[in-house]
Amino acid sequence: MLIIDIVLSFIWAFVIAVFAIPSIIYVAHLKNLLDEPNFRAVHTNLTPRLGGMAIFAGFMSAVTIFGTVTPQIQRLLASTLILFFIGLKDDISSVSAFKKFFVQILATGIVMFLGDIKVNDFQGFMGVHQIDDRFAYAFTFLVIVGLINAFNLIDGLDGLAGTLILINSAAFGYFFFRFGGGTYEPFALVAFCLMGGILGFLRYNFHKAIIFMGDTGSLVCGMIVSVMAIEFVQMKAVESAPSIAVAILIIPVFDTARVFAFRILNGKSPFSPDKNHVHHILIRSGLNQVQTVLCLSFLNIATIVAAISMAHLGDNFLMVFYISYFIVFLSVLEYLSRKNPRV
Repeated sequence: MLIIDIVLSFIWAFVIAVFAIPSIIYVAHLKNLLDEPNFRAVHTNLTPRLGGMAIFAGFMSAVTIFGTVTPQIQRLLASTLILFFIGLKDDISSVSAFKKFFVQILATGIVMFLGDIKVNDFQGFMGVHQIDDRFAYAFTFLVIVGLINAFNLIDGLDGLAGTLILINSAAFGYFFFRFGGGTYEPFALVAFCLMGGILGFLRYNFHKAIIFMGDTGSLVCGMIVSVMAIEFVQMKAVESAPSIAVAILIIPVFDTARVFAFRILNGKSPFSPDKNHVHHILIRSGLNQVQTVLCLSFLNIATIVAAISMAHLGDNFLMVFYISYFIVFLSVLEYLSRKNPRV
C-alpha cells in the first residue's frame, strides 16, 4: 500500500504544481509582483518569484491526502505553513531580516519541542554517541536554521535550488522507503511529495526560467529537507548515517560555509550579499546556466555515491574524505575566482 500511496502522492503533487504555476505567473504579471534584476542576479528579465506557492500547494495537499500524518509530520506541516506565509509576504512586499529570522526560530521550535525532532545521537561520529538534550536542541537549531538559509542562498540560478532539492529528497526518500520501517516510512511519502512539487515547478524554472521559487519555496523546502536529514540520522538504520547526510546536503552546506567564511575573513557581515557563490564562480569561468546546474548536480550525486560506497569504513574516514574534498574544491574555486575576477 505504501508504494501505491507514494506513486499517487508524487503524481498529485506534480500535477498540482504544473497546473498552478501558469495562473500564478498570470497574476504575478498582472499585479507586477516581479523580481527585478540586481547586481547579484544572473537573470536579465523581470520574472515572477512566487513559484513556491505551487510547490507548497502540491506538497501540502499530497501529504494530507495520501500520507500518514504522525505527530512529527503534523508539526512539520505546521512549521512549513508558518514559513510559507512569511516567505509569501517577503516575495510580495519584502520583510526585514529580523522578522524572517524570528519566524524561522518559531518554526524550528515547533518541530523541536512539539514534534520532538532533534539530533540526540551522533552514532560514534568523531567519537560522540548520545548527547545531552541541551546540546541536542542547540545543534538541531543550527542544523535547521542553517539549512533553511543555505537553500535560500543557493537559489540564484535557473533550476539550481530545485534540482538540488530534488536530488536530496530522492536520496532521503529512498533510505526512508528501504530502511524506515513503520516509524520512519511516512517520511518516504513526505520526500516523494516534495519531489513531485519540485519536479512540477522545474518544468517552468529550468533555463530559461519564467518563474522563480522565491522565499516562499526556499524557506519551506529548506525546513522539509532539514527535518528529513535529522530523521534520517536518528533512524539509525544506515551505516555512517551522519556522514551520508552531509554528502546528500554537500552543495548547499559547502557553499554557505564557504561564502560566510570569506565574508567574515574580509571584515564583512556573513549576511551581506555578493557574487561569490559557487554558481557565480562557475558562470564566470565560462559555463552557461544549464552546464553549471548539471555540473553541481553531478558533483552532488557523485559525492552521495562515494559516501555510500565507503560507509563501511566509518564516519571518521569519511570526515577525512570530506576535508580532502573541501580542500580540492576550494582550490579549484579559488583558481577560477582569481582567473575570472568579479565584475
